Amino acid sequence: MKKILRKLLLGNVTNLREPKLNPIQKRIQNIKAIWNNDHQDDNGIEKIVRLLLSTSQLIFPGIYIKYLASKKGTEYEDLAMDFYILLKVALPVIIITNQWQQFPVVLGLMVYVMLETVLYIPTLIFASDLFARPRSYKRSMLLLFFNYLEMILGFAVLYSTGEYLNKSFNNWFDAVYFSTVTSTTIGFGDLYPVQTFGKILVIIQSMLVLMFVVLFLNFYSTKIDSKGYFEKSKKD
Repeated sequence: MKKILRKLLLGNVTNLREPKLNPIQKRIQNIKAIWNNDHQDDNGIEKIVRLLLSTSQLIFPGIYIKYLASKKGTEYEDLAMDFYILLKVALPVIIITNQWQQFPVVLGLMVYVMLETVLYIPTLIFASDLFARPRSYKRSMLLLFFNYLEMILGFAVLYSTGEYLNKSFNNWFDAVYFSTVTSTTIGFGDLYPVQTFGKILVIIQSMLVLMFVVLFLNFYSTKIDSKGYFEKSKKD
């Protein structure tokens, strides 16, 4: 059974030599590269935003989980991040189905890990000067989908914390439904925000959708030729 799980979750474990820099060191080097204008002649507000985005990842657990797992190998690093992202998707489901959104500590924890994803997406787009191309584009696409799903479920929890819409939710799935409709910009009109906080949540969620669209377009466009995360290797 152990061999089956190992084959399923890890595949063929590569015996590559240990990389020179671990994930935390890479992040710090990325910040230094932006500060020193190694790859881009930015300044002013552009440089400030890029520095803030790149630095923000150091205050969230994802990079430290990645660092600990990287000591065992690349496949373990990927596997650890897979489980971490799935846990972040499961957290709002657990909260909303058990009606734990009224507990400030639980809600604060969810918002904290959501903020990691919210800042990670623009970091990939604007502040990834030293990120190499991903080993698997299919895996990256799948993880981005789970990030998107995390946002839908997380905002569903936030919508369910008060009477922000034109009518109350009958059950927890109504909140998921409204969040999904909002994130896909469909807007059927059966539910809509009437309170200021509800309108703010809709605005933020709509803007996040645009970031995901931009990332997908940049990530998988064959016409992109820029520095950083989307840079094409010379071998291509």
